[in-house]
Amino acid sequence: MSGPMDHYGVLGNPVEHSKSPAIHARFAELTGQAMDYCKLLAPLDHFAQTLQQWIDNGGRGCNVTVPFKFEAFRLATVATERAQLAQAANTLKFDAGRIEADNTDGIGLVNDIQNNAGVRLAGRDLLLLGAGGAAAGVLGPLLAAGPRRLVVANRTHARAVELVARHTSHASLQQLLQKTELVAQELQGLEADFDVIVNATASSLSGAAMTLAPRLLKPGALAYDMMYGAAAQGFADWARAHGAVPRDGLGMLVEQAAESFLFWRGVRPPSAQVLQEMQQQQKAPA
Repeated sequence: MSGPMDHYGVLGNPVEHSKSPAIHARFAELTGQAMDYCKLLAPLDHFAQTLQQWIDNGGRGCNVTVPFKFEAFRLATVATERAQLAQAANTLKFDAGRIEADNTDGIGLVNDIQNNAGVRLAGRDLLLLGAGGAAAGVLGPLLAAGPRRLVVANRTHARAVELVARHTSHASLQQLLQKTELVAQELQGLEADFDVIVNATASSLSGAAMTLAPRLLKPGALAYDMMYGAAAQGFADWARAHGAVPRDGLGMLVEQAAESFLFWRGVRPPSAQVLQEMQQQQKAPA
């Protein structure tokens, strides 16, 4: 590495659990980028002030975690199409007085499912559980993967309807939607079986067990929780007990980080290698 060190971080509340600093440090090492990455705790009612302080202190960009992704989008000067579609941002870049916003969650999810898990989404039946910020960030890229049918289900049905309507009306998705049936359904009324279920609800934040009917799962279906580690255990146990293949969101975390890194640095890091290293570390005895 040579030249001045550029500063990045993850801004959220809480952030102490975040694996992002380790991921980006490894990305920087493997790509020869002169940068560091830290954790930035923002008080719940002072996100804008914390962000501005980070910019004033010379930060070049940051990732944004819950509960600030919607606010991050609103504070941006310009936004990528995928951030505009989600109305939420998890990646910010600061350049010439501007705040540029992106949302890398969805492409990170799709890349992990297709490239790392080896499950193709084209022509498949997908169920997306949830209609909040997490679901909003991934729905567009899931549609772009070309599933046959994509159902959004949420405890509050109106929120699922609103999310689907926003995507249905988006001009850049019109051609994609000629090949994909996109619908909102009541969570309690789900009946059909699915090839892939993605859990984007808040239930995993507490590691809660799932109460979904097992008929939703086709034999060998992929059951994907966007959380990782202990937080995803309840969903994984439910999926495994009913013949599905569980997967947590560690791969999504690494892949969305790789997209953020590309957005900031113009270099794509070897995400598959870093994911493999992290998985090996998890398996290693304490």
